[in-house]
Parts: sequence; structure tokens; C-alpha cells
Amino acid sequence: MDCPISGAEVAEVVKQLLSRGAPGAAEICPGYLKAMDVVGLSWLTRLCNIAWSSGVVPVEWQTRVVVPIFKKGDLRVCCNYRGITLSLPGKVYSKVLERRVQSIVESQIEEEQCGFRPGRGTVDQLHTLARVMEGAWEFAQPIHTCFVDLERAYDRVPRGTLWGTLQEYGVGDFLSRAIQSLYQRRVSLVCVVGRKSDLSPVRVGPRQGCPLSPVLFITFMDRISRHSRGVEFVEFGGRRILSLLFADDVVLLASSSSDLQLLLGRFAAECEAVGMRISTSKSETMVLDRKRVACQLRVGGEFLPQVEEFKYLQVLFTSEGRRDREINRRIGSVSAVMRTLNRSVVVKRELSQKARLSIYRSIYVPILTYGHELWVMTERTRLRIQAAEMSFLRRVAGLSLKDRVRSSDIREGQIDR
Repeated sequence: MDCPISGAEVAEVVKQLLSRGAPGAAEICPGYLKAMDVVGLSWLTRLCNIAWSSGVVPVEWQTRVVVPIFKKGDLRVCCNYRGITLSLPGKVYSKVLERRVQSIVESQIEEEQCGFRPGRGTVDQLHTLARVMEGAWEFAQPIHTCFVDLERAYDRVPRGTLWGTLQEYGVGDFLSRAIQSLYQRRVSLVCVVGRKSDLSPVRVGPRQGCPLSPVLFITFMDRISRHSRGVEFVEFGGRRILSLLFADDVVLLASSSSDLQLLLGRFAAECEAVGMRISTSKSETMVLDRKRVACQLRVGGEFLPQVEEFKYLQVLFTSEGRRDREINRRIGSVSAVMRTLNRSVVVKRELSQKARLSIYRSIYVPILTYGHELWVMTERTRLRIQAAEMSFLRRVAGLSLKDRVRSSDIREGQIDR
């Protein structure tokens, strides 16, 4: 992995750039790079190799531009905004480094980690947790769980520990030096309505919006998880499972409250050792058992609240292992979306039928069916889902039950209006 960067590596990364991506501090749009011919790509490859061989990158590659985009909550709170862009040529270089790091660490990261890994996603982690709980409930085996919330985990990663983690996982000195060069003079500025603030240094955490950061972060989290291992576990399908991770979304599992306390204590100690901190107000414990069992866990002298249900990766899990509440929540969420769209978009007469059905497929269906792989599709559940679907589609079509139009016709968008 210490060989020079090839033109094929750069060309493949440029090919995968989103055409409408943000331009970054240098105001170079993705379309500019995607339109380059062989000569242009060779110059970009040469620039990447200069940075690779010298261990120094342009200051523009280390500068992040924060364009505040409101998410939700209080407009006056800075944490409720997001939106970071980096230099586009710098992103190409970072992506090349990310692929090289990924090829080294991927085989070493534990199976329990599903975040930011090729071929894995939230559904895989949700399916694992659901199957473990269902199996335990079937055989009357209690499972004690702790849903751990880390305070600003991404922004607290100490860089010195991060570089040591890369070395521990076999990342060579040359590649490690190239990664560290992106952090030598890392600065940030805020751009609001075309006006830019002064530059300010950023001293901790991986770079926001950088293609390389996710693999660095999950490697760091894998190290914490690995060092906190002990003899506590739950067994499922012949495998011993101590924890499930999706980036920094952590679930600790044990067969008893005492075992879970030991596991949580070691995990908390490892986090403290590298500057991370468990939020005792947001972390919660839950027991899956046929009878009500208390589970009092402590972190730093503070007790964690015990709950009867918890939302993990946007899916609701209960102490009874049932999916009914999650299905009710999905239908409720999609009904709220339906009311919002009905007031603002769906009822607009100038909107074509094709556009309305596009809204249905891109917004309504994903919200309704997220996590459906975990559902037990009984006849009652199927009818409820179909009723929710048809309620929205009839509104899209401007019809009611009195119009006596078949549901199949509406679903396929065959109504001529």
C-alpha cells in the first residue's frame, strides 16, 4: 500500500462523484472533474502523488467550509445546523486513501460492527438484534441490554490515539503519514449568505464530510469494543455476542444484570481512557424477560434509567420482544407525513399524476416500510399496512371510497385525470 497513486484509482473515484455535489472552499464543482479528459486526470493524479510522496497537502485541502443548513429544533442552537464541504480535489485524494485503509482494516474489524462497511447497513444490525431477542423469548432466556449513548463521539476522537489505532491495525507508516497530512493545518470557516468568517483551528475529531473519516472512526470504535471484551455474552446460533455496533450506536448484551454491569464498566473505562464519555442521561437499560426484572446499572456512580422500550436505529424494541408497537409507530409516522403532504403538495392540481406517484414512492413508502424485514406479516398486519397505503394513494388521486375505483388501479397509477 506504499506504492504511488495510479491513474486508475483517481479515475474510478472521479467517476463516482455526485454531479450536483458541493464545490468546497476552492469552488471547484464535481462536474468540472467529471468532464476532464485523460490529460486532466493525469494532472490530478500527479497532484495526488506529490501530496502522497511529500506528506504535505495544500491548505485548501485541509479547509472545511461550514454552510449552516437547519435540521430541526431551536433555530438559535448551533447544534441544530449541519452542512460541511471540503475541497473537491482533496476529497478525491481522501477517497483514494480511504480505499487503501479499508482494504487493510476491513478483515480485522469485528462482525459486531455494521456501520460504514461495504455490503452492510442498518437492516443487518436490526435483524441481528431482533433475532437474538426472539430466540431468547422463545426459550425463556432473559437478555439484559444496555443502549449506550456516547457524548459527541465523533468530535471527541483524539488524533494521537487515532494514529496509534491505525498502526495497531497494520496501516503502514507511509499511508499513515499521508492521512496525518490532512490534519496538519486543519481549519474551518463558516459561510452564510455568501459571507465567510475568519479561519479557526479544529484540533480534535475526524474531518466532517471527509470520505476517509468513517473508516477511521469505526476502526477507532472497534478498538474500544475489542479492548473491553470479557467472558460475559449471550449465545445465539452457536455464536457468542457481547455487543452490536453501528458506528457509535452501541448495544451491550449479557445474560444477567451483574454480567452486564461488568461489561459496561470495562466499556466505560476504555472510553474514558481515550477521551470519550458515556451520557448517563441518554443511555438506558432494558431487560427482555417473561417476568419483570430490575436491572440497575451504574456509570461513574450514576444509575442508568431502565425502560420498557427503546428506539435503536429508528426502530422500536420492547421488553416483550413484540413488533406491534413499532408497526403502530410506522403507521402513525406515515400518517403525519400524509397530512403534511396533503396540505402542501399532494392537493395541488397542477401537479401531474406521475409526480404525485413519485412522491409516494420516494417519501411515503420508505417511511412506512423501514425495518419491515423484522415484521411478522400476519393477515391483520397486512390489512393495516394496505389500508394506510390506500388512504394516501386515494388522496393522491383525488378520490374517495365513494368513487368506487379499484385499489389495484390506484396503486398502479392507471387513473386518467
